[in-house]
Amino acid sequence: MIESLDLWAQHGLRVGVGLVVGILVGLERGFKLKDQPDGRRVAGVRTFSLLGLCGGIAGLIGSMGQAVVGAVLMLGAIGMLAIAYAPKLKAKGDATSPVAAIATLGIAYLAGNGLIGLALAAGAVLVLILALRDELHGFVDRLDQRDIKSLARFAVISLGVLPFLPNESFGPYGAWNPFTLWWVVVLVTGFSFVGYIANRLFGARHGTIATALIGGAYSSTAVTQSLAQRLGTNESGGAEPAGIALASAVMYLRVLVLVGILANRMLAPLAVIIAPALVVAWAAGWWLYRSAPTSKDSVPPGNPIAIVPALTFLAFVAGAAVAARWAQGQFGEQGIAILLFLMGSMDVDASIVTAGGLPEAAIGSTLAAIAIGGTVVANMGVKIGVTLAYARAKGGSAALALGASTLVLVGSLIVAWLRLEA
Repeated sequence: MIESLDLWAQHGLRVGVGLVVGILVGLERGFKLKDQPDGRRVAGVRTFSLLGLCGGIAGLIGSMGQAVVGAVLMLGAIGMLAIAYAPKLKAKGDATSPVAAIATLGIAYLAGNGLIGLALAAGAVLVLILALRDELHGFVDRLDQRDIKSLARFAVISLGVLPFLPNESFGPYGAWNPFTLWWVVVLVTGFSFVGYIANRLFGARHGTIATALIGGAYSSTAVTQSLAQRLGTNESGGAEPAGIALASAVMYLRVLVLVGILANRMLAPLAVIIAPALVVAWAAGWWLYRSAPTSKDSVPPGNPIAIVPALTFLAFVAGAAVAARWAQGQFGEQGIAILLFLMGSMDVDASIVTAGGLPEAAIGSTLAAIAIGGTVVANMGVKIGVTLAYARAKGGSAALALGASTLVLVGSLIVAWLRLEA
């Protein structure tokens, strides 16, 4: 769109975006430092606006073949910032404002170079980070050593391995693509990590229900076991049956999201199959929630980011991919459907991943959706057993809620199968 403008308008827009970024950051910094006496603030809205303007002009000059002149302007501005902030850093040690000033210069330089979209996005993120000072500090205060280890493990899984893997097929039946296989691990552990951090942030505040909703996004079985065990003891707060039901309701949504990302060709038929059970699950969970008090304590599931389980999952998915290609050649789509069901009985995610990695000609989308729906039935059966085993008679209402949505899902699967056979 910018290319359609006159040259002078393009240049003005580039510099103007740099100025806008400076104004936004300056407003945030000025608001945070408004209580300081006059003369004590090194940089406020005017200074940051000028920094944004300077960075935009430097970027524009650099893009016009005068890179040395643009670099001199940037270095001059950074040098002045260093001189101005040096006494403050020695006295107080807070480097947020000088770092924000340098970041503003850099973002404005991007805008001046023509990367307007990136500059606007980076500017918005910068202002958001600065504005969330109290929330971020509170978040850090709530972290412990286990959380930091979780972050480090996830960084290794995602950033330390994925960019260096080849994106090509090899191995038996050409079933293995290292980049795709590891991306699956990143995606699944990413769900786990986000849910785990969210649990640490909000679980203790909102209690059992929050734990169930958040934990159900990555391990409804773990949440079920944890809440059922608590329900079977004298430590129950009363909302555990609702938490068990809602965790599985979230699981239904999670399956649809994973299918939409990893095997989107079967999303429509699977959504038709799961939708009735999804409605029943949420209705049952809501009814149990309304009829029971909400506990103020949470029971967060264990740390989901562990290297060994991630590698085990990778090996399982890789083996499943080979088995699926073999079943395709030996038995056709019926054999693949049975394989997907058997795999999903142990791990629904692995079944979804395997189905997504198969070519469209290997198995019809409706039959694959039926197989994945069957794995969800098997998983729900496990959770009903876990609830009754740990909570005993106290888990009756939760088991009934799980059983109701499971029976509805079985009915949907029967209808889908009969239509497929017709």
